[in-house]
Amino acid sequence: MIFSCVYRCEGLPYSVRNFSNSDIARHSVILRTLLDRYIFTELLSPFGLSLGALCFVMLTRELLRLVELLVSKGVGFWAVIKVIAMLLPSGLVLTLPIAGLIASVTAFGRLSYDKELVAMRATGLSLFRLSQPVLLFSVCVFTLTLVLSQWGQPWSSLNLKKVALNLLKDQLVLALERGTFNEPIPRMMIYVPEGDSGRPAEGIFISDERLPEEPRVIVAEQYRVFMDAAHAQVALRLVNGVIHSRPGQVDQYRQIAFASYDLKIDLNLSSYSATEERPSYEQIMARLAESGGKDAGSLRRLMEYYKDLAFPTASLVFCLLGVPVGIVSKRSGRVGGFAVGVGIIIAFYILNVGCDFLVTALILHPFAGAWLPNIIFVVITAALFFRMSRQ
Repeated sequence: MIFSCVYRCEGLPYSVRNFSNSDIARHSVILRTLLDRYIFTELLSPFGLSLGALCFVMLTRELLRLVELLVSKGVGFWAVIKVIAMLLPSGLVLTLPIAGLIASVTAFGRLSYDKELVAMRATGLSLFRLSQPVLLFSVCVFTLTLVLSQWGQPWSSLNLKKVALNLLKDQLVLALERGTFNEPIPRMMIYVPEGDSGRPAEGIFISDERLPEEPRVIVAEQYRVFMDAAHAQVALRLVNGVIHSRPGQVDQYRQIAFASYDLKIDLNLSSYSATEERPSYEQIMARLAESGGKDAGSLRRLMEYYKDLAFPTASLVFCLLGVPVGIVSKRSGRVGGFAVGVGIIIAFYILNVGCDFLVTALILHPFAGAWLPNIIFVVITAALFFRMSRQ
C-alpha cells in the first residue's frame, strides 16, 4: 500500500511524496527513538540538581566538622577531600532514589504543563510506551544504588577508618604546638614547652580528664607519636615521667613514676571518628536465637539487612511513580516537583518507621517489614498509571 504526503520544506512550494509501509515504519521508529532520547534527557537535569542538593544536605553535619578540622586544627585539605569521598557512597545510597523520584515528577510535570505530553499521546503513543525511557532511567538508578549499598558502603567504611585514623594522628601532631595549650580530643589538654634557641623542645604536660572520676596529670621528659592501626588507636609514647592522679576520694593522692608509658587515644574520641561497624548476619541470628527472637535491637539489624535490597528496589518504584504524579501536579513547576517528591519520601519514611515498630512489637517479620512499604507503593503506582492512561 502506498500513502501520499504533502509537505513544505524551507519555504519551498508544496510537494507530494509517496510513502510506503516500510517508510512509515522506519520514520515511526526514528520518531520514537528521538522521543525516548528527549524524555531521558529531560530527566537528567532535575536529577543532577536534586542529587547535588540532597547530598549537600545529607553531608552538612559532617562537612561542618571537616571544616572545623581544616580551619581550627590545621588538617590538610587533601585529607578532608578523602573523607568526603569516603562518605559519598553512604550518602548516595539514600539520595539516589529520592533524586530519581524528583527527576521523574519534575520532567513529566513540565511535559504535561507545556502540552508536549498531549502531542505525544496524540500520535498514538500510550503512557506506558512513553514511560519506557523512565524505566531505563530507573534501572540505571537501581543498579547504581545496589552497587553502592552492597559494595560501595563496605569499601568506604573500611577506608574511612584508615583515613580517620590518619586524621587523628595529624590532628594530634599539630596539637603539639610549642608553648600553647592544645586540646586534640575532648577533655584532654596537652602542653609542650618551648625549647631554648638552637635546641629542640623537651618535656610534655598532659591533663587527661577523659575519666571524670579519676582525672590525671602526666608529665614526661620525651614523647613520640605512633599509630596502632589494628586497634584504631593513636598513642603518645612517653619516656621518663610521672602520673599524678586522685583516685575517688578527696583525701587521696597517687603518684606513679614510669620509664615508658603509652597513652592511647581511641579513634571514637576524636573530633572525627569512623562509622560504627554493624554485626554480621550470623551474629544477628545468634543473638535472636539467644533471646528467643525477641531482641528488639537484633530485629532492627535483621530488618536493615533485608533493606539492603529493598531500598535500592524502591528506586525503581519511585521513578515510575513520578510519571503519573508529575502529570497530576503539572502546574507545580520544578520547585513544586521537588516539594512533591519530598512529600512522597516523607510518606515512605513514615511507612518504614511504622513497619519498624511492628517488627519490634513482634507483629511483622523483619523481611515483611522491610518490603511492605515497597509493596504499598507498587500498588499506588499501578493504580495511578491505569488512571492516567485512560485520560
